[in-house]
Amino acid sequence: MAQRYGGKYSPEPGAERGAGYPGVAPNRIPKPAEPRHPLARRPGWLLAAAIPFLGQAFGSGPEALVRGLGAFALSGAAVFLLREGLRAEAAYDARRSARRPAIPRKIFGAVAMGAALALGAQGLGPAGALTLGAVGLVLALAAFGLDPLQDKGMEGIDSFQQDRVARAVRDGEAHLREMQEAIARTGDGLLSARIERFAATARDLFRAVEQDPGDLAAARRYMGVYLAGARDATLRFAELWAATRDAKARHDYEALLGDLESNFTARTRSLIEGGREGLEIEIDVLRERLAREGVAGPRPE
Repeated sequence: MAQRYGGKYSPEPGAERGAGYPGVAPNRIPKPAEPRHPLARRPGWLLAAAIPFLGQAFGSGPEALVRGLGAFALSGAAVFLLREGLRAEAAYDARRSARRPAIPRKIFGAVAMGAALALGAQGLGPAGALTLGAVGLVLALAAFGLDPLQDKGMEGIDSFQQDRVARAVRDGEAHLREMQEAIARTGDGLLSARIERFAATARDLFRAVEQDPGDLAAARRYMGVYLAGARDATLRFAELWAATRDAKARHDYEALLGDLESNFTARTRSLIEGGREGLEIEIDVLRERLAREGVAGPRPE
């Protein structure tokens, strides 16, 4: 008698149509996209170019060993700092309002690269080593640029309120991350994709609050209570789904995500439209003042 084939990565018999394939390999689960700098791959080539320092380190005595290994280690530190600086700059550029990075990683990385070249070129004498190090520092800055050195879009924003927004966003991201990890453990790619869509909707609300920290009071319940409830429901559902594959529980959970997504979208839209209404009121007041002073006519109907 024929027998249905079943396995870890096979759809379960009897599952409702459209319920998905619970056995999708975990390594195929989509990961949230992060801002990526166009120069993110360049620092790796600097570490490859520093490999000759290792060749100089062996066979020429202890001083050459220390000098070669030190130059290679400094090159590795420079690559790490430059890469982290590019990552921080990409996150800075992705937001309309952002604080400048607390540590200028790219500048420190360029200094470390210059020090590595100066240390590895001691055979040229002190003057030659310093010259080569200075050239390396300047070239690193020219290739990767400076770190953002000032805040962006922060004019007139209370720093205390901005810190509160940052904490709320950080807590909200932690809730989303727990939800993504819990669903990832079930091995269901369709559910993971559904969580990613909800996370993208929630992050739209985060960005709206970051652009106008005054909206935090109106969005705090969504970023805190509602996301915490969604996280708890996700953890319970993930345990139940892994044990029973209950189709009704899955349907109810996806309906919950749909309701939450609709509410988050509506709240985000209301915050954006509220900001637009405030701008229109300010424009109307300015027009009336200019009309009273005879500078401009009244607002056309």
